[in-house]
Amino acid sequence: MKKKSGVHIDPQEPVYVISAVSHIVHMPVWTLRLLDREGVIKPKRLGKKTRFYCLNDIERLEYVHYLMEEKGVNIQGIKFILHTREKV
Repeated sequence: MKKKSGVHIDPQEPVYVISAVSHIVHMPVWTLRLLDREGVIKPKRLGKKTRFYCLNDIERLEYVHYLMEEKGVNIQGIKFILHTREKV
């Protein structure tokens, strides 16, 4: 019988580096950087270079990936959809 670790990570705690997030959401690092530049996602920064993502960011990126890959939505369309969704 496997024992649970009891570790809980707050969904808003930025603990994932860009390379790990790239693997989790199946997006290249350059796409994640572009989404950051475009304001689609805003990871926390350590200094000027290192981005840290939280679980909420990963969930948002999974939705963005779905919109891009399954629905063919471009970045401007994604920004519009996310903005509209946040209003509701």
